[in-house]
Formats: sequence, C-alpha cells, structure tokens
Amino acid sequence: MDTISGTTRLFALLGSPVSHSLSPLMHNEAFRLLGIDACYLCFDVEEQALPRAVEGLKACHIGGFNLTMPDKTAIIPLLDDLSAEARLIGAVNTVVNRDGVLTGYNTDGIGFFSSAREAGFEAGGSVITILGAGGAASAVAAQAALYGARTIHVFIRKTTSRQQALLRLRDETEKTVPGCQVKIGYLEDALSLKSAVSESALLVNATPVGMGEAQEDTLVTDLSLFHPGLTVADLIYNPRMTRMLRDARSLGLNVFNGMTMLLYQGAEAFRLWTGQEMPVEEIKQKFFR
Repeated sequence: MDTISGTTRLFALLGSPVSHSLSPLMHNEAFRLLGIDACYLCFDVEEQALPRAVEGLKACHIGGFNLTMPDKTAIIPLLDDLSAEARLIGAVNTVVNRDGVLTGYNTDGIGFFSSAREAGFEAGGSVITILGAGGAASAVAAQAALYGARTIHVFIRKTTSRQQALLRLRDETEKTVPGCQVKIGYLEDALSLKSAVSESALLVNATPVGMGEAQEDTLVTDLSLFHPGLTVADLIYNPRMTRMLRDARSLGLNVFNGMTMLLYQGAEAFRLWTGQEMPVEEIKQKFFR
C-alpha cells in the first residue's frame, strides 16, 4: 500500500460475482513491474446498478475498467463508442476512458487468437469450427473474421436462446468482412458437424461441457473427427486438460486450453489503457503455470 499516492490512477473490474477473478493479481503485478502509478480493484456490480456505478467511476476519472457477467451487454447503452469487434459481438469486456469519452472493446477474441498463435495456429485464410452459442463463441467467431478466416462454422443446440444473436453476428460479419462466411449448424446434426470439422484447421469448444462435475463429458464422442492437421482448443481452463483435449492429444493433435486466453485478453486491455505492453512472460510464470 505504500505505492498508493495522490496521483495513482484507478482501473477496475465490474460484474457479479468478481471475488474469484485473477485480474487484480495480473494487472497490479504488471503495474509494479513497469513502474506505472496505478492500481486495479474489483467491484461487485449487478446489472441494475451498472449505470450508477459507471457514472460514479466516470466522475472520479477512472482510467478504464473491465466487465464480466452480467454486465458485458448492459454496458453498451452507457458508452460513447464501440470498437469493430465489440460492435460485431454485441458485448464489451474492456472500456477506455479518454477525457470522459467511454469506448468499449472486446479483447476476448484477441486473447484467444494470441493463445492460438502461441500454439502454432494462424487464422488468416482458415476454416474453423466453434461449438457453442455464448459470448465467448461470438468473440472467437468475430475475431476470426477480422483476422481473415475464410469460413466459420458455429454449432449450437437447437434449443438455445442465442440463435437470434448469432444470426445477427452472421449477418453483420458477412456485411463488415467481405469474403468471410459464417455458417450456423446444430450440434444434434452429427453428419453436418463431421463435414464442417473435416474441412477445418481449428476446432474450438466454447461451451461449459467438460468442466466442474462433468469433467468426463465431451461434445466430440466420435474420435474420427480428430483428423491430422487439426488444432483443438477448449476455452475451459479448470480442468486444464478436458476430455476433449485429452482425446485429441492422444491422437497426436496440437491442443490448448483457455488459461492463456485469460492472460492475453488482459494484456490487450492493459495495452489499451496504458499504451504499454504487459510483461506477459513474467505474469505467466507467476500466475498462469
């Protein structure tokens, strides 16, 4: 606490719950390593309290803040501008305050593809398949399009309430990024799923299947989907190695989980706020091993 002064800038995480977050450890260590006079705190803010919280933080000249559930979409009407990826996704996880002008970004997709690049995968010109309908799936799909993916297959449950949001993402992506196709299919359609994965260079699980008490569950029960040259990613990071990743790795495929995505999405937010690169290797060694 002896580093807090009258000039210390504030950054924060808003959402509910937030007590489990690694973000304060990551950002405060980065500030310390780079000698930046700033601190990062968590505030438990439910959706109905978000407008009042944002007005208060804006009045206090906060440098910027992150958002987690349930505030990622509720923040949008409170902002002055949106980045290209936030506009496509329809959700914001990072806000930058520039002299009272609040701009929303979504760094989740950037974080994911930084992890993918570390694992040897590049999105440009590729075909990818994403399993899931939530915000993480949308973030990966939108960023893949912005990075030059040729075709993005998104497979969802027929019963999901997210169909309209994904249709909007498809239409906006194809309008904004000419040459990129977004195709929406159903997880229940095994033949269509197999066909999509067969032409894909990357398969991503963006659902909760495989975490918590269901660690032995997987959406890929037909191991013939894991063809040579396919990279397999799972956004789950607890456990670090889900059944889907174990199965793919047992067949010699390149795999990675969502842990470094968490690191790299934070690093992109840090860059947007400070104009400096987060010392990711030091942060990784300390908190992400």
